Amino acid sequence: MTNPETYNILIIGSVWPEPGSSAAGSRMLQLINIFQEQGWQVTFASAAADSEFAVDLSLIDVAKETVQLNNSSFDSFVKGLAPKIVMFDRFMTEEQFGWRVAENCPDALRILDTEDLHCLRSARQTAWKEKRAFNENDLLNDIAKREIASIYRCDLSLIISQYEMKLLKDFFKVNDALLMYLPFLLDEVKDDFIPFEERKNFISIGNFLHEPNWNTVLYLKEEIWPLIRKALPEAEINIYGAYPSPKVQQLNNPKEGFNIKGRADSAKEVIERSRVLLAPLRFGAGLKGKLIDAMLHGTPNVTTDIGAEAMHEGMEWPGIVTNDKNDFADAAVKLYQDNKLWQRSQNNGIKIINELFQKKDFDKNFVRTILEISENLVNHRRNNFTGQMLMHHTISASKYMSKWIEEKNKIQKP
Repeated sequence: MTNPETYNILIIGSVWPEPGSSAAGSRMLQLINIFQEQGWQVTFASAAADSEFAVDLSLIDVAKETVQLNNSSFDSFVKGLAPKIVMFDRFMTEEQFGWRVAENCPDALRILDTEDLHCLRSARQTAWKEKRAFNENDLLNDIAKREIASIYRCDLSLIISQYEMKLLKDFFKVNDALLMYLPFLLDEVKDDFIPFEERKNFISIGNFLHEPNWNTVLYLKEEIWPLIRKALPEAEINIYGAYPSPKVQQLNNPKEGFNIKGRADSAKEVIERSRVLLAPLRFGAGLKGKLIDAMLHGTPNVTTDIGAEAMHEGMEWPGIVTNDKNDFADAAVKLYQDNKLWQRSQNNGIKIINELFQKKDFDKNFVRTILEISENLVNHRRNNFTGQMLMHHTISASKYMSKWIEEKNKIQKP
C-alpha cells in the first residue's frame, strides 16, 4: 500500500483561486487545507492569466505552475510531477486536461470538484429567459451531456448540494460510488456579532462575472428596490462585487439610495455592518456563498427558493424566503425594522452553520474515501465501464483535435 504521507496532489484550475471574489475561490482553499492537513504536497496549475486578486499560493505552501492549453508541454510536466491525485476545479478543466492526465498518469486518482451543476444553472436560466417554469426536461441540454460525461470519466466527483446529489442519482442515474456530498467546510460560529442597533442599510454582494448575480442586481434596481425605498425613504442598499463592468456602474444612483460599491476589501466587514442582505436570485445552482457569509457574520437575509435551495435541510431560515417581488420587498422592510424577528433569524443562521456545514463532520470521511478509492482503483474503474468508454472516445477525439490546434499554433507564430 502506498504511504499516504507521500501523496502528491495536483489541482488544475480554470482560474487562480480568488477567495475574496467568489465562493468557488473560498471553497478551493478549504479543499487545499484538507490535503495539507494530511501532510500532502499540493501543486496548483492553471492556464489562466495571473490576477492581482488571486491568493499568493506561496504563502500557503502551495506550488504554482502555469500550464498551456493544447500543448504537449503539459504531458512532460504532469509525468514529471507524478501526482497520486489530480483534481479538476470544473468540468471544462477536466475536458481540457483529463485525457492528458489519463495518458501520462494512468494510476492517478481523478477527482472533479463540480462547484455547482452548470447544466442546472444553464437550464434554469433558459427557462427564466423564456418566461416559463423550469422543468427537468430543460436539463437535457448540451452542457449536461458534457458535464455528466466528465463526472463519469472521473473516479470521484464532489457535489456541494444535496439537491444536486439527488438530481444526479435519480434523474441522470449516476452511480452513487462516483459521487460524494461535500458542502462548504466551516468552523463553528458563535453569537458575538454587531447588534441590530449598530447596523444600518441593506447589502447585496456577489461576483458580477457570475450571471445569476448580475441578474439579481438588475432585478433589485428595476423592480424591488423602488418598493423598499418607498417604505423606507432613508434606507440605502450597497451593492458589492468583484469585476463590476461599465453596465454595472451605470446602475449607481445615490439619490435613490442605490450604491454600486464594486469589490469589497473585506466581505466580512461590509456584511457584518449591514442590517439585512438581499439575494433575490431568479436562477442559479449549488450553495450560495453570499448567504453562507451572511450567516457567518450574523446578517439575516431575504432570498428566493433558489437562493435557499439545499442550504438549510428543513431548518428555520435565517430570514425570509419568497419568490414574489412585492412579498420580497415587504419581507425586507419587516426584517429591517423588527428587532425580534431579526434576532431570531440571526440565531437560525448560527444553527444552520453549526449543524450542517462543520468541517469536522466531513473532512475525515473525504480523506478516507479518496484513500480507499486510490488503493482500489482498478476495481473502482472496472465498475465504471461507462467512464472507461467515455475516456476512450474522449482521448480519440480530443487528443487529435488538441494536437491539431498545437500544430496550427506553431504555424501561426511569427
